[in-house]
Amino acid sequence: MLKNLSLRYKIPFHIAVLILVVAVVVTLSLLLRASEVFKDDLLLSSENLGRVLAQPLVEAMRHDDVWKAYEIINSPFSVQAREGSLQPETVLVLTPDHQVYISTEPEQYPMLTEAADISMELAKVQEQLKLEEEPRQTAIDLLELGKMFVVTPIEADGVLLGNLVMGFSRDIFTRRFETFARRAAVTTVLIIVVLLPLAIYWGRRTAQPLVHLSDSMRRVGPDVPEMDDWDETIYAGGDEIGQLGESFRRMVSELQDKQALERQVIVADRLAAIGRFTAGIAPEINNPLGGMLNAISTHRRHGQRDPVTVQTLSLLERGLLQIKETVAALLVEAKPTGKALTAQDIEDTRTLVQSEAAKKQARIEWNNLIGQEVLIPANMVRQILINLLLNAIQAVPDSGRVQCSVGVEHGCLNIFVENEGEQITDEQMAHLFEPFTTGRESGRGLGLWVTYQIVHSLGGQIEVSSGDEDTRFVVMLPVQEAA
Repeated sequence: MLKNLSLRYKIPFHIAVLILVVAVVVTLSLLLRASEVFKDDLLLSSENLGRVLAQPLVEAMRHDDVWKAYEIINSPFSVQAREGSLQPETVLVLTPDHQVYISTEPEQYPMLTEAADISMELAKVQEQLKLEEEPRQTAIDLLELGKMFVVTPIEADGVLLGNLVMGFSRDIFTRRFETFARRAAVTTVLIIVVLLPLAIYWGRRTAQPLVHLSDSMRRVGPDVPEMDDWDETIYAGGDEIGQLGESFRRMVSELQDKQALERQVIVADRLAAIGRFTAGIAPEINNPLGGMLNAISTHRRHGQRDPVTVQTLSLLERGLLQIKETVAALLVEAKPTGKALTAQDIEDTRTLVQSEAAKKQARIEWNNLIGQEVLIPANMVRQILINLLLNAIQAVPDSGRVQCSVGVEHGCLNIFVENEGEQITDEQMAHLFEPFTTGRESGRGLGLWVTYQIVHSLGGQIEVSSGDEDTRFVVMLPVQEAA
């Protein structure tokens, strides 16, 4: 299940689990350490108390002063102990042969009674004392009975007078441990409550670059989308994710270049095929066409000139001339020789299209940057510019804007024509420069075809881009160097 989970959830989840595990482990470690510390503290305190009571008992036992010994072992109970403080439940003194010499509870532990006969706890204490080779202070933890005993030898000049036995309930230790455990649990919960939201936030922040990169990769298919729309969402940095994002950008850029080149090759091959077809079929049309026009001319000179015949011949001639013009438009041949281009040629073009612009009240923003003569066929450039301007004027809405700029830069004549209006669809763009392709009711769709043929015959390039608000044509033509 986690394998298919998105990183935007998987990384925060893993961090949250890690925080929970670390919090639990640290808490358990603290509790274990606290248990050891509390136990050591209990033993140390009880051993110190045992040594404090054992010293005055030496004198009492030497003189067999039972009452004095009783007062001594009852001294820890004379002060009101606060809750949780270290205080023994029972204190008794055993003789070297393990009989009760005196105790704080005479009824429960009668004098001169064998310790093993009184209770199971004292039997285990007696058994432990028998195992000791030399008298020494000993802690006996009877976990199963909930008791702990501390035995302190009472010696005088190297002679064992007896053993001071103090019995403690493990409840003292348990209460202190439970108090600490509750505080540790509350602290752990507070830490988790604080850290979990931070973990989720930083986890998502960490996963976000990878998620955006993954989303971007899914968008790359047979048609590579433009990077401008979603490039900003890809993380940029010097770390591994940033390097991956940069590699992805380069890959998409190369794919876009490859896709654009493939489209250009396809369009060029298609247009070249159309051109070859047109060049092959044009003579088959022009030859009989010329014969029919000659026949009409001959009939006018020598035939009967009745009104019906004259009108019929005029209709035939206009139709045949239209066919001839169409075929001539399809057969574009750029002549490398001819008049050089001047600034006045560009201005003449503006004059020619001004009347068409006035019909739609369109304004033309003109920028003629031609200075001296440019060694490029002027008639061809004028034809390109007229076709592009008429196309832009026809596409612009009423009172719209057409922008035109012509200039020479870096050894190329650059023609820039832009107009407001509807966006050219992808389907229209794929066949834009083919003959008889037009998006208007009027026109034969030959203007852009002729423009394309002239541009490529002059060794140049033509590019078109169309957006929601405007359409832009850019033509780049290499300029001959002056001799």
